[in-house]
Amino acid sequence: MPLRRLAQLTIVVTLLVILWGALVRATGSGAGCGRHWPLCNGEVVPQAPAAATAIEFTHRVTSGLALIMVVWLWAAARRRSPPGHRVRRAAAWSLLFIAIEAAIGAGLVLLELVGDDRSALRAWYLAFHLANTFALLAALVATAHWADRPDPGARPPVPKALVALLALLLTVGATGAVTALGDTLFPAGSLAEGLGQHRDPAAHWLVRLRIIHPALAVVAAVVAAVIGIRLLIASPGPAVALAARLMVVGIFAQLLVGVVNLVLLVPIATQLTHLLVADLVWMAAILLALEVRDVA
Repeated sequence: MPLRRLAQLTIVVTLLVILWGALVRATGSGAGCGRHWPLCNGEVVPQAPAAATAIEFTHRVTSGLALIMVVWLWAAARRRSPPGHRVRRAAAWSLLFIAIEAAIGAGLVLLELVGDDRSALRAWYLAFHLANTFALLAALVATAHWADRPDPGARPPVPKALVALLALLLTVGATGAVTALGDTLFPAGSLAEGLGQHRDPAAHWLVRLRIIHPALAVVAAVVAAVIGIRLLIASPGPAVALAARLMVVGIFAQLLVGVVNLVLLVPIATQLTHLLVADLVWMAAILLALEVRDVA
């Protein structure tokens, strides 16, 4: 299998694992295997599992598959590219980040940061989890982008405006993970109730922080639109133009999905769609940064 195709397949598998992980959180199935890791309720394969156990166990199995894919990708990159090639570094970063993902997953279970846990530690943990997931996707996108291409050597750094946008998108994603936790633990009975919960001084801090995520998302959309349009006007080449269009269209689609998610009181289907589009926007922004750096 060509290295680029292998990297792309690994990205697809990783996205599926990410979405299934969100399903685990949204359905409250994080404790489905009890306080056991890597075993599930003390068993290698649970017998006659309940729904929560089946959901959690499936996530562990697919996570293991993603880990195998990344190890395969790392080994293939080393075998098919010369020492010092940038694709080797990107694949190595992918391996590091997915190892951290595995450790984070184990920590969630062993520290019991699942189910109805409302601690600040869980919120910070999930924010870090999202940041590491984004880092993993960035490394995989770079591996796919650089696969089967010659290494041109040293290149100029990514423009500061794009670096700032990536940092903003990372922050939006992290606050989104915390907001999703609040939506799961403190569901609203109506749209009016959901919109007013954050103003209640007696509400849990996870509820009061809900306003931060949509506010940052709007700011990110404006910044992305300005950067994308400026790049399109500059006509840097078809590859950069395509990445810019994908990012701008994606981030405004994300705003639309976010509104629908809010209006429908965050059903699981729209939660997963919201997360998927967020991942796609992040990957488009990473691809844009790589393309801009290549033509600089």
